[in-house]
Amino acid sequence: MRTNSTSSPLPLSMFASRSFSAITWRYKGIAALRLLFGLLWGVAAWLKWQPGFQTHFIDQVSAARQGQPGPIASWIAFWVSLVSVNPLLFARIEATTETALAVFLILGVFSNMMYVIGLLLSLVIWSTAEGFGGPYQPGSSTDVGTALPYAILFAILFAISAGRYYGLDQWLSPRLGRLSFLASGSLARDAER
Repeated sequence: MRTNSTSSPLPLSMFASRSFSAITWRYKGIAALRLLFGLLWGVAAWLKWQPGFQTHFIDQVSAARQGQPGPIASWIAFWVSLVSVNPLLFARIEATTETALAVFLILGVFSNMMYVIGLLLSLVIWSTAEGFGGPYQPGSSTDVGTALPYAILFAILFAISAGRYYGLDQWLSPRLGRLSFLASGSLARDAER
């Protein structure tokens, strides 16, 4: 054990302050990641509200069918037939969902619910408009698409309860009662355990 010049051990408060600053840094990092991801979804939502996206929504979904193997082409065709009933409605549902994701991620409110919705939306986008990142043929595809990593990031944010770090879930969760599972939880409650 290290000692100072008077041969007494170093005070425990020195170690506690170092530990506290590392924890605070992690909390800020998690909150910044959630905030940046929310801003990214805000940009995506803004683009979805543009008339060009809403007018050509069905074309974008059906374009992913080209060059796909049979089962994937059938899956995308199912979604195209579903969306073709009212393409403008589906485009606006997507724009509204992405707007809500952005706002709730930025504020850190109802985070658990939003992480699940974001994960599911990302998987639907990946499996339809992005055609599972394919077609996987030589020279035609170089990555799996962007929506799959988004889904993975939503799962990570859920696993680390990112909404409770500098978010409104910290305040909201204890007040939700039976519905507290919709929010990420409270750090104060975790400290009591």
